[in-house]
Amino acid sequence: MLASDIMSPMQVTAVIQARLSSTRLPGKVLRQLGGRSVLGWVIRAALAADGVDAVVVATSDGSDDDAVAQEANACGAAVVRGPLDDVLARFLLALDAHPADAVVRLTADCPLHDPALISQLVALWRAQPDLDYLSNTLVRTLPRGFDAELTRADVLREQALDPAGPHREHVTAGVYTRPDRYRCAGLVVAPAADDLRVTLDTEQDWRLIDGVVAELGDRPPAWREVVDLLRARPDLVALNAGVEQKAVR
Repeated sequence: MLASDIMSPMQVTAVIQARLSSTRLPGKVLRQLGGRSVLGWVIRAALAADGVDAVVVATSDGSDDDAVAQEANACGAAVVRGPLDDVLARFLLALDAHPADAVVRLTADCPLHDPALISQLVALWRAQPDLDYLSNTLVRTLPRGFDAELTRADVLREQALDPAGPHREHVTAGVYTRPDRYRCAGLVVAPAADDLRVTLDTEQDWRLIDGVVAELGDRPPAWREVVDLLRARPDLVALNAGVEQKAVR
């Protein structure tokens, strides 16, 4: 058999979107958490996930995000830079620089990402690569802050054909809202813990996440560890109980 006849393995690239100009908590991705930056936590989790072939941070090409690019490189990730307000364009730049069959989308404001959850999404897609989209948010059962999505690269490129819409900022909005067009699947857990919040968007979120790290240490925690801790510590949960998630527009 010729080498050209052997099917090459499917490539999966994790792309982490990051910027300093957050409206509610500017600079949050470079805050120090347990001895490393918030962005460093996310990169570490992505690098630890099984089945991920490359990890890329997609930041803006503005000078304000030079520090994000430098930190990403220092933490072992590749970097691409593109339009601040067109996140989808940055993802496509990441695909151009690091060709892949599927892209895992992560955000830099979720420092407690569980590598096992990312690994599960990748494994599920590798077992059924005709799926266009997989996530653990299609039906939300996990705390907000463990969000991970996987989209086929050709489907992601198809989104760029529409020049305007929420998908330019939120990347996958044109996929998971179209189950008539795209084959979607979700990862759910039981018992559900979607009432909890461990994403970083406000000072209240910061106090909760800092409290979790103080208890669990400087390591990527398993999501069940985080849930168990918060169920046992209502004082921590109360810190950001009143925070409302920004709506997708």
